[in-house]
Amino acid sequence: MNLENPLFFVSVLVALILLVTGFVLLKFPPKTINYLYGYRTSSSMKSQERWDFAQNYSAKEMIKFGYIFLVVSVFGLIFHLDEMITMIVVLSILIMGVLVLFLRVERAIKLKFGAKDQSA
Repeated sequence: MNLENPLFFVSVLVALILLVTGFVLLKFPPKTINYLYGYRTSSSMKSQERWDFAQNYSAKEMIKFGYIFLVVSVFGLIFHLDEMITMIVVLSILIMGVLVLFLRVERAIKLKFGAKDQSA
């Protein structure tokens, strides 16, 4: 069992960050639209209703992705590839995970609110 494998180490680290961030955001969501704390995109900041939905939904998605990264970390214990290939795989998974997380939240906002609040 190689705990120094980047696939294991980075995946666990990302999983912990997503899980902690998701649980904190779920438990202590920002009450008002701000530029400091929370899920902040132009679509989530168009109205208070969108903001509240985005905070809740993104927190739940972060928690899901945190668990997914924990599962991915198990592969780091099983597979032992070249270090450079492992880092490329880890970074690709990380970038894809963050991109999918962002796209899922934005899609949920669009599906829930559609063209509503477009002028705000």
